[in-house]
Amino acid sequence: MNKKLLAVTGGVALLAGCQTAAPVRIAEGSPPAPASNLPYKWTLGEAPKAQRDMVATFGRAGLKPGEYLWATSIPDGETHVVVDRLIQMAYVYRGDALVGATTVSTARQGYITPLGEWTILEKRPFYRSKKYDNAPMPFMQRIDNYGVAFHGGGTPGRPESHGCIHLPNKFAQKLYGLTKVGSKVVIEG
Repeated sequence: MNKKLLAVTGGVALLAGCQTAAPVRIAEGSPPAPASNLPYKWTLGEAPKAQRDMVATFGRAGLKPGEYLWATSIPDGETHVVVDRLIQMAYVYRGDALVGATTVSTARQGYITPLGEWTILEKRPFYRSKKYDNAPMPFMQRIDNYGVAFHGGGTPGRPESHGCIHLPNKFAQKLYGLTKVGSKVVIEG
């Protein structure tokens, strides 16, 4: 009996250590890997800088899924957003000052959240998806002509959207109040 238990335990341990291509993901509340260790396909260096700014501004290196940080005062200046697909984070700047950071959920396998430099093309406080079963998109801010947008939605700590950038609902509302049509967005990953 002890041999069977030992064999089953050993088999479970072997299977638990077995995996195929592991996604790049940070554990809840742990600091992300240094930017130099991440396999960016495209970057201007904005995402690694934003991560450093989050530590300097808020004293935090990582967030739990659905968590966000927001400054108590917002300076004047143009708003721009940086999204890091690799660690599922977004950062909001006003001028040169980081004013917000949050976990996000970008496109799951089979879909795409496009890399590059974008601008906010359209804003609506409430919208419904024309492609995906009339799904609600609160505080929608569209960045391309195919429907990719920032909006309130699930942020489970991994990519799970059809291409949009899901934000915690309260953060989506705060971001909506800070941006305008024409605000700049950089998506790296």
